Amino acid sequence: MSSSAPRKQACRSIRLPTRFASSKRSPRWCAGRPKSGIDVISDGEFGKAISWAQYALFRLGGFERRPFRAGHNPFTRGVDRTRFPEFYAELDARDKVETVMDSVAAKPITYTGQEELKRDIDNFRSALSAVTVEEAFLPVAAPASVIPDRKNEYYPSDDDLQQAIGDAMHAEYKMIIDAGFLVQLDDARAAVSYDRMVPPRTLSEYRTWLGRQIEITNHAIKGLPREKIRYHVCWGSWPGPHTSDVPFKDIADLVLKVRAGAYSIELANPRHEHEWRIWEHLKLPKDTALIPGVISHATNIVEHPELVAERIVRLAQLVGRENVIASTDCGFAQVTYFARVHPSIMWAKLEALVAGARLASEALWRRSSRSTIRGRHAPRRTAKRSPKRSRTRRSA
Repeated sequence: MSSSAPRKQACRSIRLPTRFASSKRSPRWCAGRPKSGIDVISDGEFGKAISWAQYALFRLGGFERRPFRAGHNPFTRGVDRTRFPEFYAELDARDKVETVMDSVAAKPITYTGQEELKRDIDNFRSALSAVTVEEAFLPVAAPASVIPDRKNEYYPSDDDLQQAIGDAMHAEYKMIIDAGFLVQLDDARAAVSYDRMVPPRTLSEYRTWLGRQIEITNHAIKGLPREKIRYHVCWGSWPGPHTSDVPFKDIADLVLKVRAGAYSIELANPRHEHEWRIWEHLKLPKDTALIPGVISHATNIVEHPELVAERIVRLAQLVGRENVIASTDCGFAQVTYFARVHPSIMWAKLEALVAGARLASEALWRRSSRSTIRGRHAPRRTAKRSPKRSRTRRSA
């Protein structure tokens, strides 16, 4: 694996007792451990063609690609774009809208990506042989996010198409778990669709749609071990205003119905950071973890480690220090046409994530009754901890 900056780095989490930091992008390597100090890593999506969601066009049979009709590109729609047209005109001129083809289901949907996925698994396993990590995961698209804005010309209904996609993607999810890795279901489309649907539809209608997507996701992972599955929801990675994002409080109950072992949620994003307070009354499902974003993927400002630690500690005090994994919000998108964060700054952000994780670990497990983070009281330990649980894992 290259030591250069990955294409779509996404530092995803830091679990307090065991996994304090994880990322969707691979760090620089050194003998035995990533130099960044991250403990839980992914392959950085190096092997995926096109994008994190459109890559499925190369792994699913049944789709045809056709040029969009003029003015009918669904990727240029949305309430946010309607409200800020001047901003998006400048953004599109600079970054371009890369999706310029319709994806049409014209035949039965089947999974045909075994060889490509095996290549990714083998490459990842080879890279991991030179380092020591706590966990490793492969990020792939959840059913709702597979080839967004696809068209249906074969199945009786769009719901039938959605179900067929879920059935086909089961093969990908199972193959990753069978290879010994965690699978992360990336589902930006789940939340982003609100911007496209409301208005004219209502929040209730959107929730009905999202509830059905959750049902299909659970069907797609049926029979797979829950503890091997991570579910990621974000509000899209583009650097826009995001004033029309659906509040997390309006979808949290549905998100937690996904049968996953951990839930990755944006919380460093300034549009959503205040929503950490929802965990004052929202409960995690039993034996699951919360993976909050504590550094942003959409700004070149490097978060101070003390801020990172504060974001971790306040959630750990609500949901339990054993149940938190600190992370980046989403992917840094270091691809040919997207460079939201300069690679050198990306590594600085990873360092801030690691440093903040260490501060949080000290505050949450220190023997003293007082924390070093803004004078907060640290929870008292009632049992001796093992060496493994005395530090925070960091992943990339």
